[in-house]
Amino acid sequence: MHRLHPYSLWLGNSGDVTNLRGVLDQGVRALVDLALNEPVPQLTRDVMYCRFPLVDGAGNNPWQLVTAIDMVTSLLRLEVPTLVFCSGGVSRAPAIAAAALNLYTGKTPDECLRVIAGTVSHDVNPGFWNDVVAICRSRRPSRSDPQIPMLTGGSLIP
Repeated sequence: MHRLHPYSLWLGNSGDVTNLRGVLDQGVRALVDLALNEPVPQLTRDVMYCRFPLVDGAGNNPWQLVTAIDMVTSLLRLEVPTLVFCSGGVSRAPAIAAAALNLYTGKTPDECLRVIAGTVSHDVNPGFWNDVVAICRSRRPSRSDPQIPMLTGGSLIP
């Protein structure tokens, strides 16, 4: 499990959540599970859990990719400490995190993936990445979107 500084965002693999106490001790409060064939982790009531069972390749339902990207982007905006993970932690998690950073920062998806590559090992499936980038290109960066509140000084602002 690796933190992407300066964001409240961690990347990991399904093995990381087998030690849920260790994850929570890092300050993580939300889990975004992108694994298709892994069992759902044993959870406690003090953690939010979102599961998007994605194939590590081309052909995922676009609505699932959009929803996973939007969820991670929203958690970034709200500064919720979040762990994004998949089976191995090297393809789907870095790709979805890069897409969320694209929407959050306005940098290109490739720039965001390079930032992630400076922190964690990755081996993003080209078909999966092409689908993610296509979604990013179809949407404008919307960090200041008034429909999604942002945390400022510990309070929500519209």
